[in-house]
Amino acid sequence: MIATQLTIPEVFLIEPKVFGDARGFFFESFNLREFEQAIGEQVSFVQANHSRSARRVLRGLHYQIRQPQGKLVRVVAGEVFDVAVDLRRSSSTFGQWAGEILNAENKKQLWVPAGFAHGFVVLSEYADFLYQTTDYWAPQYERCIIWNDPALKIDWPIDEEPVLSEKDRQGLPLKLAEVYEAV
Repeated sequence: MIATQLTIPEVFLIEPKVFGDARGFFFESFNLREFEQAIGEQVSFVQANHSRSARRVLRGLHYQIRQPQGKLVRVVAGEVFDVAVDLRRSSSTFGQWAGEILNAENKKQLWVPAGFAHGFVVLSEYADFLYQTTDYWAPQYERCIIWNDPALKIDWPIDEEPVLSEKDRQGLPLKLAEVYEAV
C-alpha cells in the first residue's frame, strides 16, 4: 500500500498494491496494521456503508458536529470526485479542501479524518461508493455545508448543475456553519 499525504497533511490517498494477470486481479482493500502505520494513528471502524448514485449526484458536504466520523472511502463501480474540507477551527488548514478522483479502475481510497466535512460528485453513469466510519451515524448531529460555498472555492469537475437532495440544498455556508473547536 502506498499512502500519500494530500494538500492537507491529515488527508491521505491510499493506493493498494494490485496483483493482476489475464484471470483478473487481487488486492487487500484494507489492512489495519499497514493503514495505521501509514496515517500515523490508531483507528477503529464501527460501521460500513454502501451507496449508489447516478451521474451528477452530489452528496455533501456532510459531517457530524458530535460523534465526528473518520471515513475511509472507495469506489467499486464508476467514478467520483471526492472531497474533504477541514472544519477544525484551530487547524492551519481550516476551510481548505483536498480532492481526488476515485474509481473502480484506479482502486484508490481516501482517508477523511474526523473533523472534516466530506462530499463527492458522480462523474460516471452511476457509482457504487463504499466507506467505513470510525463512529456511528447520528442523524441528530449531522450537518451540511453547501457544496458551492464561494469561501471554499472547491473546483468540482462538472459543467452542469448537480443533482442534490433537499438536505444538501439546505446546506449552510462555512461562515454560518457549526465547526469543530477541538477534535
